[in-house]
Amino acid sequence: MAEPTPRTWNDADLATATRKKQVPEGLWVRCEKCGAMLFRRALENNLSVCPECDNHFRISAPDRIAQIADPGSFDEIASDVQSTDPLGFVDTKPYPDRLKAAKSRTGADEAVQCGSAFIKGRKAMLVVMDFRFLGGSMGSAVGERIARAVEEAISQDLPLVIVSASGGARMMESGLSLMQMAKTSAALARFDEAGGLYISVLTDPTTGGVTASFAMLGDVTLAEPDALIGFAGPRVIKNTIRQDLPEGFQRSEFLLKHGFVDRVVARRDLRSEISSLIDYAGK
Repeated sequence: MAEPTPRTWNDADLATATRKKQVPEGLWVRCEKCGAMLFRRALENNLSVCPECDNHFRISAPDRIAQIADPGSFDEIASDVQSTDPLGFVDTKPYPDRLKAAKSRTGADEAVQCGSAFIKGRKAMLVVMDFRFLGGSMGSAVGERIARAVEEAISQDLPLVIVSASGGARMMESGLSLMQMAKTSAALARFDEAGGLYISVLTDPTTGGVTASFAMLGDVTLAEPDALIGFAGPRVIKNTIRQDLPEGFQRSEFLLKHGFVDRVVARRDLRSEISSLIDYAGK
């Protein structure tokens, strides 16, 4: 019997074979900073930090809570406060449709989650923003949830931890969203008068009205590495002043150097850093 003729592979054959064995969608993630292809599960096990370049990926509020709070200790409050459409706002689609789509896409009901939690055995009020939900924008519901969390921290004499991740005020609520800057700042002033400890954690990105209000009012201000932090974005500033900006402008390390934040803390150390600050303050 004649030996079978070895198959000769050309480019078309290889392309067809590759298509038949595609990698399941979502199994791998490309790091936008260094370009490395990362196995998603390994990345998540590393707290969503790239093992190649230490890039801190943006994470959801539930993931952040799971990383900071003791397991099963988070007790949510103010979840009944929901966004409405007081202005009947419509751009390319009605605001209620945008809210519905954001809820469906993210599984979250708003751009912030608030509740009491234990952090290495220390009880605190924990507020975590979620950039996935309309860019973490602050509308009336977000401001009300944060204000209620601050008031609850006062009544229970708890330290307050707010993790910010936001593009700023929510444009669909216009002036009502800007009012939340004053509302949250006033609540924090009452918290300060009551002798509370407020730890502000700035993550990528923290911008706009959130930066201009509660995010920069902490007794201690921590930031994750290389987080974008500022009011207007660097592109807007550059186009406005028509000058080149310094290297690393508006990044955590730049702000640390210029005294705007107290410490840049890697995600793997954040939980321990927060619990140590609570201990040090005697809370």
